[in-house]
Amino acid sequence: MISSNDFRTGVTIELDGQVWRVVDFLHVKPGKGSAFVRTTLKNVQTGNKLERTFRAGETVPQANLEKSVMQYTYKEGEQFVFMDMETFEQAPLNPEQIGDGVKYLTEGMEVNVVRWNDQVLEVELPNSVVLEITDTDPGVKGDTATGGTKPATVETGATVMVPLFISIGERIKIDTRNDTYLGRE
Repeated sequence: MISSNDFRTGVTIELDGQVWRVVDFLHVKPGKGSAFVRTTLKNVQTGNKLERTFRAGETVPQANLEKSVMQYTYKEGEQFVFMDMETFEQAPLNPEQIGDGVKYLTEGMEVNVVRWNDQVLEVELPNSVVLEITDTDPGVKGDTATGGTKPATVETGATVMVPLFISIGERIKIDTRNDTYLGRE
């Protein structure tokens, strides 16, 4: 159990048999009446958001999430096969369980797989990955680092906006959280 006074961004709780993550919270102490905590919750399974108010000190069950480090080994049909780095057991996951991160998966990549009641909730990729550019418009003499951007396709098939001077074959660092170019590698 966790008190509403202990809510912080990222805390996971159980409500109505589902797992919710605290996205935003605000402790309010009005002039009259008792204090309360206004929260914005995000359903970890579906992604839906919910505004919910709790009395100050109200307790709710905390979701016990299990994280395990797994390595992406190969793709079989539509399934992505991961190997647990401690037990060496293999687990197939579908693209819906992986989410948007599927576009950055490369063989051998280690990810955190988050489970609740033996059900996979999400797959956490590293914050950044280094990938090679396979397709982009050619750079033109005079293109500078302060200029515009152009789309580039990386080895996994994802498209990222990069500076004009980047060319095919270069390795770039990409932020997986917001799909942005971080620099050359």
